[in-house]
Amino acid sequence: MFQHIRTDSLDNYFLNLNQRNGNNVFFYRINSYSNDIWDFICRYYEQARKNGVIIDGRIPAVDQNHISYYHEMMGDSFVLDRQFIMTALQKWLPRMNAIQCNEISRSMYDTISELASKGKNQNILKNAYIKFMCWLYYRFESLVSRLGENEIPKIFCNGIGSHYELMLLSMLSSAGCDIVIVQTNGDTQYSVFDPDSEISDIWTETGTAFPTDFSIKKIQQTVSEKLNAVSICGDKPLYNVVTNSWSSGEGLSDVLTPPEQRGQENEICNIFGQINGVYSRADYVNELISFRNNMNNQKRNLIIVNNEIAEPTYDEISDIVRSNYSTPLMAVTGIARNINIADSSLQQTLRYYFSQIMPKYAVDCSINKFVNMCVYVICWIKRWQKKLFSGWKKENIPCFMLFNCKIDEIRTAFLEILSFMPVDIVILNPVMDKNCIAYNERCSILNYEESLDIDIFPEGVAMRAGTVAYHAERELDTLLYQDTGIYRNHQYTKASAIVLDTMFEEIEILWNEELKYRPNFSTDNGEVIIPVFFAKVSGVKEGNPKAYWQFIKKLNTDDTIIINGQTTSFTSHVNANPYNAMGRTLGSLNPYTLGSSNPYSANRRTSPYNQSANTTQGAVSFWKNNILQRTAIKNSPDYKYKVLREDMQNHILDKLQMLIESRIIKGTFENGMEYKIISTVLNLDRDIIRKLQNFDFTKKNPKIIYINTGDNSITQEQAITFEFLSMLGFDVLFMIPTGYNNIENYYSRSIISEHQIGSYVYDMKVPDFSRIRLPWGRKKY
Repeated sequence: MFQHIRTDSLDNYFLNLNQRNGNNVFFYRINSYSNDIWDFICRYYEQARKNGVIIDGRIPAVDQNHISYYHEMMGDSFVLDRQFIMTALQKWLPRMNAIQCNEISRSMYDTISELASKGKNQNILKNAYIKFMCWLYYRFESLVSRLGENEIPKIFCNGIGSHYELMLLSMLSSAGCDIVIVQTNGDTQYSVFDPDSEISDIWTETGTAFPTDFSIKKIQQTVSEKLNAVSICGDKPLYNVVTNSWSSGEGLSDVLTPPEQRGQENEICNIFGQINGVYSRADYVNELISFRNNMNNQKRNLIIVNNEIAEPTYDEISDIVRSNYSTPLMAVTGIARNINIADSSLQQTLRYYFSQIMPKYAVDCSINKFVNMCVYVICWIKRWQKKLFSGWKKENIPCFMLFNCKIDEIRTAFLEILSFMPVDIVILNPVMDKNCIAYNERCSILNYEESLDIDIFPEGVAMRAGTVAYHAERELDTLLYQDTGIYRNHQYTKASAIVLDTMFEEIEILWNEELKYRPNFSTDNGEVIIPVFFAKVSGVKEGNPKAYWQFIKKLNTDDTIIINGQTTSFTSHVNANPYNAMGRTLGSLNPYTLGSSNPYSANRRTSPYNQSANTTQGAVSFWKNNILQRTAIKNSPDYKYKVLREDMQNHILDKLQMLIESRIIKGTFENGMEYKIISTVLNLDRDIIRKLQNFDFTKKNPKIIYINTGDNSITQEQAITFEFLSMLGFDVLFMIPTGYNNIENYYSRSIISEHQIGSYVYDMKVPDFSRIRLPWGRKKY
């Protein structure tokens, strides 16, 4: 007699009878979904297909033809007696042996007796008996003939149809079958048949609702895909590598341990580890050089990747044979065919782990993105496989070393797959940059307290290594400039601007203050929050032009550019603004106008929105799939910001992406406006570029004052530029004595703080500010 018992692991379903503690079987119903449960369902389904029965929804009904055949063969008699049932089974199902007949007859007798104990009449008992006999003959004949074998028969049910079906399943469970019932709609229907869960147990693993497309057909497809994967990638690796467990935790010393001295005899042992910081700044470079020399002496290949695992090239991607895939497993199996290594054992091992590891990176990922990830990983494998595996021998395990490399999810996937191969993987992170960490449980971590600013592995090429005094100064920097309110020059490389809403009087007070003294300035996680002015001043206070111009004169600092909107000319503080002395006009050096002077215009001769055949680097090529193509921009021969420090270039491109995504400029993503924004932003004037180069996010920021005393309207390109400069951290102030709408017309929402300071005055002439004298004591306006 078999007994169904509870288990804490669904994997126990796959134990043979001789691996279980007695004649025990499992009978569970599953009401929730997870990736682990899905894997179990597919595996169990395949077992049931080979050695059992699959029921989709309900067991096919017993019809009149079935009953007629039963009566023809067995007669019409029925007695609720175990010997009667056993004798009938021996005749009805002759393939069963005596032990199997004994188990089924006992179980059937108990089941029908329970019906009798509940007051069911003889006719109902007989009908139940005939139904069970027909089901056994037409649906379960091959299963019952396997009862008692070491490989326990399996029944898989996608739902349960009736009380009689549940009784039959209970009968078969007692006779020696494992059973799983999947209930995509929960326990509602089942509880009608078995309210106290006496017949089966519920699997209590936390999960989610089943997907709406869950079906036997989907299970069949997945099982088929897995079988295909096994045919290509194998069902097990041919090399089983022992990772880290043998090591002493001594970092590079463990890597230098000869392979034949690692672990037990006949084991292949490797390292997958990361070393953050350095043990000794003074000795670190020498330690690296010594490590490289020792690897050479051991005749072990050493691959060193500095700063970044570079993205695959166009040619590398083009070499990958792939097709259209509807599921991650199909993608993995199809793309794994590109792994081709002379050593067939290495090839199968690498294919196997590729097929096992990559699918977990498909969670919450579109199929196209996942395919791209797989292609990238294969490209990296092919890039280095020759040096890693050509002529591989157990005594010459190669080492794959990353030095100061940024590691994201896809690169972590590549390293995880490689860690199952006979390869040492070492990630050296001497500057302790968080972006250089591989977040993988297989990777051991060794942390040192000291950090060393060294850019590349010392291999006879130009590199940087700090002296002891240099690093002592960096430590002092940390003490002085960490959360003290004191900032080193250009200490921060990232910034976000916020617009200050102030009273008019506060503009003059805060205008020339360092940013760190303004309200709402802050630093967090390496980024500065810059409070800036983006304001419009309408009217003239008390109708006094002299005081009005003196106010602007006070704001005309060394960091300020003044633009006359009427004459489109720049003027500036004497001896500070080069535009005043040179007499140039906005029209002659216009940093905002598209056309033949703008190398980024999508069509230099006609429309800024359509790519011209004569334009090799038009704005159209810089915006694809809603992403700014930074590499294409930086590689353009017309890119004028390459002279800027790298962090400022990134700051400019970050804000350009943000400006487009924000849709602040009216018409963005309509008729190619995003290309016009790109064209405008990438063609700023040289003097603005210089101010950006000098811009320190914690000190005084550059400023623009735009004055328009007449009827001229600002241009769309100027509106784009002013908003972009504000996002970069410029103060932008519009002085409009007429009070006319001007800049507002180009923005999709209200982003300008407006101050109404007095009556409107028309046709004022912008003076030469070098001739304006301030009142004694610099009285506030």
